[in-house]
Amino acid sequence: MPLGPRAAVVGTALGRRGGVRRCDALLGPVHLRPRRYDSDMTTTAEWQTHLRLPGGRVECTVRRSARARNLRVTVDPRAGAVVTVPDRAARGRDEAERMAESFLSQRERWLRRHLDRHSRQRETVRAFGPVCDGSFVRYRGTAHRVRVLRPDGRHRRTIVTREGGDAGDELVVALGLGERRGLSQILESWLREKARLAIQREIERHAPALAVAPAAVTLRDTRTRWGSCSRSRRLSFSWRLVLAPPEALETVVVHELAHLRIFGHGPQFWEMVASRRPDHRHWRRWLRDHSLELHSALEEEAAA
Repeated sequence: MPLGPRAAVVGTALGRRGGVRRCDALLGPVHLRPRRYDSDMTTTAEWQTHLRLPGGRVECTVRRSARARNLRVTVDPRAGAVVTVPDRAARGRDEAERMAESFLSQRERWLRRHLDRHSRQRETVRAFGPVCDGSFVRYRGTAHRVRVLRPDGRHRRTIVTREGGDAGDELVVALGLGERRGLSQILESWLREKARLAIQREIERHAPALAVAPAAVTLRDTRTRWGSCSRSRRLSFSWRLVLAPPEALETVVVHELAHLRIFGHGPQFWEMVASRRPDHRHWRRWLRDHSLELHSALEEEAAA
């Protein structure tokens, strides 16, 4: 079962009986790309617009979907507000936008709260800036300045070390002769290894207490989840957890190990997680609030 960066989702059923259905889905950043119409696609049209709400105009993406049965809004760190309107409920853009406005007007307080939270995340990302000599990268929850040392002939291979001092913590990258990788690739390789060691350490610590043993453990760079557990007892984790505080990484490890006992999110499951991490809610919230920052880390300066 996945534990992922959360995008807030609210939906309303469009049946004869009506009613409102609300959920917070474990979703990651939505990457919106231009789409051409295709009969096999669920999205038939998608456009950006400003909707008029009681508290003022709000920029959002309106998406008409052939498969959707309900009106739904997703507030995502990257994409902002995305309103999905079933094709059968709106004959054109104007009608879809009127439905979206009415739908969001009833949930404006909820919507603006999440938009404000994501705005603060984007400000943090801008403060860290693209990765380069002198920029900052979060490691184990603490901001580290990146310091790049040019090749001096002493090292054939690039070496990354973590150093602490009065001026603050640093990740020192001593470039080797003939190094062709970019700075982000060098740092990611080093961070992946640190993540592997940290995750394995937490598995060895918590698995015996939970009486479980994973069949395999892999690291990935997933955008929709921090960790997952398959029915074949294979665990997968995002290497970017090593950027977060150790307690957050530990929480995700405990979460996925608990799924080896209980494949669901019922009361017994959360009791098991709390037995190992009583403050798991705090760290799950921390990951949600910093998801954009962690997934934007190591972007190159040229891509800024």
